[in-house]
Amino acid sequence: MFDLKTLKRAIDQIAEEKGIDAGKIMEAIESSIAAAYKKEYGQRGEMVKCKFDVKTGALKFWQVKTVEDESTVRIVEDGAEEVEMAPPSSGAVAGTEEILPRYNPDRHILLEEAKKIKTGAKVSDELEFPLETHDDFGRIAAQTAKQVILQKLREAERESVLGEFKAKEGEIVSGVIQRFDRGNIYIDLGRTTGVMFYNETIPGEHYRAGERMRFLVVVVQSDTKMPGIILSRANPKFVSKLFALEVPEINDGVVEIKAIAREPGSRAKIAVASKADGVDPVGSCVGQRGTRVMAVSNELGQEKLDIAEYSDDPAKFISSALSPAKVKEVDILPRREARVYIPEDQLSLAIGKGGQNVRLAAKLTGWKIDVRSAAKPEEAQEGGTAEAAVENQEEKSK
Repeated sequence: MFDLKTLKRAIDQIAEEKGIDAGKIMEAIESSIAAAYKKEYGQRGEMVKCKFDVKTGALKFWQVKTVEDESTVRIVEDGAEEVEMAPPSSGAVAGTEEILPRYNPDRHILLEEAKKIKTGAKVSDELEFPLETHDDFGRIAAQTAKQVILQKLREAERESVLGEFKAKEGEIVSGVIQRFDRGNIYIDLGRTTGVMFYNETIPGEHYRAGERMRFLVVVVQSDTKMPGIILSRANPKFVSKLFALEVPEINDGVVEIKAIAREPGSRAKIAVASKADGVDPVGSCVGQRGTRVMAVSNELGQEKLDIAEYSDDPAKFISSALSPAKVKEVDILPRREARVYIPEDQLSLAIGKGGQNVRLAAKLTGWKIDVRSAAKPEEAQEGGTAEAAVENQEEKSK
């Protein structure tokens, strides 16, 4: 029935092209042959399985029956009318019973009978009964086999893709922009397609079909028809992963990104700390003549990046977070609030356009920051106060 050499080559080729385990392909072939056998020679309710020996070409078939009793199936005598029972979801109705599957002799075997065949048989066990071997199938059965094997191969490929990208969650991948649909962007990732929703794009960034870009794999959804690979360029973690690619000290774990606050397309602040004596965390991220930080900024469409040194001392951390402004003094107040005094000529720099600098500093540190002029400490500054937003902080980069 089979040209074994050709079949073996076909299995190896599909396994290589689709990235599917050869064992999964054999399972698909066996399932398809079992489906063809059932279509041609079996009964509608039967559970048929097949074993195919790829070395000899030998086929074995058997029928599988599940052991049941009166508590797991309902037995209806021929000619008797069935009493309609409530489905499991309607348990709120008093006096109703959960509906049980009807006993089918083609796929069920009662416990008493099963014990005669296999000592110690119990409910939910599966018993196997050998079937006559056939290798001659009609056109309809062959069509059924084709449909089954295509379905099984699709499922196997889906599982393979899912496993590959599940391992890449939180990592950066490269892909080619494929198409646009209702504000969402679909990206060709090679073996599959990912989607970047509108709210995961960088505001003001232009995307063109055929353009290759980097993306962060946010999550891989397995409950969709095909693996839903959700991508982002706006996620704060995208920045930390870009730095890990550009800065060997981060990749090696010598320098750690402690927190990130970001307004995509405009500005981001990154807090870094060194785990080794003599290593400057800020200098490592900036690089010689700013090459490293510029490489990340270019990937983000010229988004401005401020790198601050993390400190367990809140006053030092807040001062660093307000960079590039120079801080004169920091008063630590109750309830994670801080009042920061800035030289008059640095005041606009500390607050930033529209209060952006102080707002990002508050997000980065998790402290409410009130920026004031050192010359007029009692006077509140317009846009100079920002609430802490711990929930928006990027957690430690791993």
